[in-house]
Amino acid sequence: MGRRQGRKQEVPVPVPCRGGGGDGSLPPPEPFSSSRRSRSDSSFGNEWKKIRVLEVTVCRMSREKKLARKEAPAEACYGRASRLAELRPGWRRSPSEQCQPKPSFPFSLLPVDCQLHIFSFLSEVEKCTAALVCADWSKLIRTPRLWRVADFMRLGPAQPGTEEVLVSIREFERWKEWVHQYAYHLTSRGASLLVLRASFDLGDQKTKWANFLLQFLGSIYCGELKELELKWTLTHLKPHTFHPSDSMAQICLARNDQFTGFQTLFEKLACSSPKLSKMKLPFDWSEHSVAVLTQFQQLRVLELNYFWVFKAVPPETMQRLVKALPNLQNLILQVLVPVKDLGVSYLLESKSLELLDVSQSRGLVFSCLNLPALKELRIKKTIRGIILNHRTRLALQSRWSCLYDLLKRGTPSLQTFNSHQVLPPWREKNYPELEEMLVQSCYCIKHTDTWLL
Repeated sequence: MGRRQGRKQEVPVPVPCRGGGGDGSLPPPEPFSSSRRSRSDSSFGNEWKKIRVLEVTVCRMSREKKLARKEAPAEACYGRASRLAELRPGWRRSPSEQCQPKPSFPFSLLPVDCQLHIFSFLSEVEKCTAALVCADWSKLIRTPRLWRVADFMRLGPAQPGTEEVLVSIREFERWKEWVHQYAYHLTSRGASLLVLRASFDLGDQKTKWANFLLQFLGSIYCGELKELELKWTLTHLKPHTFHPSDSMAQICLARNDQFTGFQTLFEKLACSSPKLSKMKLPFDWSEHSVAVLTQFQQLRVLELNYFWVFKAVPPETMQRLVKALPNLQNLILQVLVPVKDLGVSYLLESKSLELLDVSQSRGLVFSCLNLPALKELRIKKTIRGIILNHRTRLALQSRWSCLYDLLKRGTPSLQTFNSHQVLPPWREKNYPELEEMLVQSCYCIKHTDTWLL
């Protein structure tokens, strides 16, 4: 007991009460005065001061964490909404933000050449729609450089051309009116054409398509015309009142009218469009037409279809035409050799020709090929069902050279024969695949063993 009584009694450290503020926070620590500093040697005062400061700091930190937890979701949602607003205009924007003007592309500040280049990618209908936007755009749309294509082969503003179709008189008149309005539209804008496509029967004396095309070519600029596709023997739409001629005399008169209209139009094109590089049309192979065609010295692609089944093509005329075009690279011929000219062979000579396609021809046989730059040849033998006896057939075929020998001598650069890639040693030695193609292409005795020609 004595030892217990002699033991020093521990004094408990008083815990400050929470009664400072109404929110349960501790009152701010009191400033240390000089009177309290005088008691700084007491351990009780030091401990009490440290605990007060520590608890105030902990309370403030917990309060800031609670506020941060409450504000963090709102800030995250606002950030996601702002990003959505950037991706989707008008998405969860406030009325004040939606009223702000959107930044616009300064199209009017671009150079005129850039603006015209952008408009050049529009179709004809889209250009007419863009001209309604403002006066400046309307002025730009009227620039001749924007109207480069004249396509009369369409049946309407957005319909591609097809073969000849019989329609009612009302539909024919509607299409005819569209053709004239389309021509006036291009003329009023001073079109500078690069491409011209038309399909009109130039021998039609009722609609006068030949005069229409002549007036159209005279009212626009054709000095830069590069591509021409002209079907001057056919009008796609015909009224029900149209009846084709039955007698041979009427057919000959109609062909003569077509021929006359074509030659007049062809002469006009030779004077106004010397830079033509691509041409596709039916051809009559007359001396005058060949002389006019040789004036187009810039031609690179030429496709000539037959004009009339009974029209023969003299071999010297074809040779003179091909030789007179120094820049010709692709030649597509559709020649129908009449039965009376059976046995006639043709000679082709050109230093620039790279592609020759005569697969649509009938009875076309070559006697000589001098085409050092030729890379692709398409040719097909057509049996027309002419029955000949053995002696007559041998007499005809003896005049014709083998196509394989002609190719070996005259086409050293040949790479493709009837869509088949020839093997490199084809000139030294024939092989089975090439022999099969020669059977389908050559008229010589070796590759044609039939009574029919």
